Amino acid sequence: MARVLIIEDDHGLLEVLGLAVADAGHEVVSHGDGDAGWRALKEASFDLVISDVNLPGLDGFSLCRKAREQGLTVPIVLLTSRDSDIDEALGLELGADDYVTKPFSSRVLLARVAALLRREALRKTTGTKAVTLSVDHLVIDSERMLVQWRGHAIVVTVTEIKLLEALCRRPGVVHSRSQLLDRLRGDDTVVADRLIDTYIRRLRKKLLEKDDSFDAIETLVGAGYRWRSP
Repeated sequence: MARVLIIEDDHGLLEVLGLAVADAGHEVVSHGDGDAGWRALKEASFDLVISDVNLPGLDGFSLCRKAREQGLTVPIVLLTSRDSDIDEALGLELGADDYVTKPFSSRVLLARVAALLRREALRKTTGTKAVTLSVDHLVIDSERMLVQWRGHAIVVTVTEIKLLEALCRRPGVVHSRSQLLDRLRGDDTVVADRLIDTYIRRLRKKLLEKDDSFDAIETLVGAGYRWRSP
């Protein structure tokens, strides 16, 4: 059973979401505004957060940004009624792990939640040995959610570390967007291939902040991405 924080100012939807997540076997903590949700997130441990973007007080984008700035790696699913590529990209740039546009069915949301929880469970139960991958100047410890580039720590989300692992386990191999999404999500939900571009852009930005000469993630126009070894 996972502990899920739901932050939604539409009380009717909040009740529906709470019941759906509880029926799926999880413990639910609910709040109707961003400030209360943020306090709950800081004061207690959660396995996943579902947050509306448009909230009174602290909005969902700001909550996501603050969580990542403070090193919280809990998976975050953002909900919005604005069907906009800009909103979607902004949410992912700020560190969200998934993004669902209203209206949506509870089945779709629960599928996304289940996929993220499976990913977290796998990370936490890989055994006592650290799962470490090292390629060139990059070190990935997926058990401890640690990434280092040339000795500098990089704060990453679950999705970002999975994307880096997919690229770095086969350096030099070209991965299409759809292949990367399949490896990241591991479920049957339909997600636009273009979201990989946002994830890649976010990773490059984080790595460039530590090393302005970073160029190991290569774009191949019309094909996809690969990790380029020197």
